[in-house]
Parts: sequence; structure tokens; C-alpha cells
Amino acid sequence: MAALKGLLKKGLGEMDFNAGGGLINWFPGHMAAATRAIRNRLKLADLVIEVRDARIPISSINSDLQSHLSLKRRVIALNKKDLANPNIMHKWVNYFETCKQDCIPINAHSKSSVTKLLELVELKLKEAILKEPTLLVMVVGVPNVGKSCLINSIHQIAQSRFPVQEKNKRAAVGPLPGVTQDIAGFKIANKPSIYVLDTPGVLVPSISDIETGLKLALAGSVKDSVVGEERIAQYLLAVLDTRGTPLHWKHLLNNRRIDGISYDEENNRYNLKTLKQRRSSPNRSDLVYVEDIVLGVQHALYSTLAEFNGNVEDEGDLENLIDEQFGALQKALKIPHKASEARLMVSKKFLTLFRAGKLGPFILDDVPIAKPV
Repeated sequence: MAALKGLLKKGLGEMDFNAGGGLINWFPGHMAAATRAIRNRLKLADLVIEVRDARIPISSINSDLQSHLSLKRRVIALNKKDLANPNIMHKWVNYFETCKQDCIPINAHSKSSVTKLLELVELKLKEAILKEPTLLVMVVGVPNVGKSCLINSIHQIAQSRFPVQEKNKRAAVGPLPGVTQDIAGFKIANKPSIYVLDTPGVLVPSISDIETGLKLALAGSVKDSVVGEERIAQYLLAVLDTRGTPLHWKHLLNNRRIDGISYDEENNRYNLKTLKQRRSSPNRSDLVYVEDIVLGVQHALYSTLAEFNGNVEDEGDLENLIDEQFGALQKALKIPHKASEARLMVSKKFLTLFRAGKLGPFILDDVPIAKPV
């Protein structure tokens, strides 16, 4: 991984990844105010659901608030599990269990998945039932980990359980006995009454180094415009190459040919705006169009890495390989060679495929040995 770190330092070393300023100001000023507000609202919460991206379980945290969160009953929800490698996901679950931290992988779009999360929440709150007649659950997380989607799914489940509750049912809660405050939330359980706040708390990610910042950018928690799509795509290619991921696609490429999906460099034409292939037959589905694109991209990365004679652990060799892969991706995506921003266009399409899970499930963070912060 030395080549990867060297490449990052060479390409991004001039960038300041501090949230508070520097050459790049990662987050707007109101985020700091939001963090202060969360600290105050945490006093009201009986349990916190901390939503993290399942692909970056450690990178998608706010270190400054971990000390506050650790003092509360907490469930870590690793969202977007459908985009994460299940073979590694269970290792993360086991890891958090050994750290005595409740953790559950979820898909916020799945009712059954969110229901399992709520069951765990109710179980964790049993010990507080005798103390408080009304309990409050707060959802927090860094940007784009799926907090709002989770809140919407919880709202739907709440309406099915208690259909008569008003759209903005309010729960009277307070940090101290005899002190109450009206908080808008959804009722998810009775006896005791358990409410989930209808507005999630947005945490500012802790960006301690360049690679953490790039992981967050790749996962969508940092705007592409802040880092630059080309830099993010370069990082993704470097990770794929150093891990040898494209070489594992060989059997997938063969299976797709057997299933009747083949890649033809000369005849496939794509609509660059929609990432869909232009219709060559009115009977072919959009799914097949996307599959054709995915196949072309995977073929391009597999062939360039398989034919690569250098060493991916060498910084210079890795940089040359990535440059070659950008050219192969441009050809696979049928982006005109004369396009003035061809590399940028390649980066945008490539990142779109990755974020949609079309290149397969992936986890960027390595399971640590020490306990998480």
C-alpha cells in the first residue's frame, strides 16, 4: 500500500483536509453550528442510532462526538449493506461485538431491514422502561449515509403501527425530571411510548488524512466538486489495482458471455448523459444496456491489469497503469478522443457505476485490530 499512499501524497499533498479551513474548506460554516445543536439534543435522547456507511464503517464517523455518543445507549447502523462486501461485512459485525458495541447492517430502503433495527432499539431500551414513561430515539450520521432515507422508512413503519397518529406527532421529553420539551417525532412503540426524532442530526466527518477524505468523497459524503472527480476516480483505480480486484472479475466476464451478454468494442454506443446504450433493438431492456456498460468497464480494467508488467506497489508503475486505464475506460465508455474534458467525463461515469454498486460490493475500510473510537 506504500505506492497508494505515495500516489495520494503526490497528487493531493497540497490539499488541506481539515474541516475548519485551509486550502479546501470541506464543509460550510453551518455544520459547526449543527454539531453544537446535536450535543444539546443528545441530552434529550435515551438512545442514539448512529448511521454509518457500511463501506467505510470507521471513516464515516465524527471523532469529536464519539465521546458523547459512547455515553448514550447506542446502536451503530451500517447502512447500504447491499453495496458492501458481505464476506467482509460479517467481520465488521464480529469486530464491533468484541468491542461490546451493538451493530447491525441495514438497507434503509428495506422495510424488513429497518424493522429488525427497530426491534434491536426496543430491546436496548427495555432497561430504561421503568425509569421513563416516554423514550426518545435520535438518528445521527455524517452526510449521505442514508439518515433521511432511514427516517422515512421509520415513518412508514410508525404509520402502519399507529395509523391514527398525526403526521408530526410530538413527544414531551426532557433531560431532567420535571423538565419537558416538545420534540417532533414518530411513535414506534407503546408502553412505554418510544418516539424517533423526525429530523436527523448531521455530523461533520472527521477528516484526519487524505485517504479518509477520499473515502468519504468516494462514498458521497463529501461533494465531488470539493475534491474533484478525477482525483476521486484516480483513488478508486489505485485501490482496485493494489487489491487486484479486476483480476477477480475474470469469471464474471466469462459467465456473462455464457449468459449471452458480450462486449463488442466497435458496435456498442452509449448515451454519455444517461449512461445507457443507444437502442440497437427495441426489445432490449435498460438493464441489459447498463450490463453492457459494466461489462465493458470491467473488461477494460481486467485486461489492463492482467497485461500490466509493472509492480502495483511501485508508485511510478501504479501511476502509469492508472493513466493507461483512463484511456481504456474512455474507449469502453465511447467518450470521443477529442473531447476537451474526456478524463473528467470518464471519471464521472466511472464513479456513477461504482456508487450504484454496478462494479460489485466493496468495503474501503480495513477491519482494525484496536477498538474503534
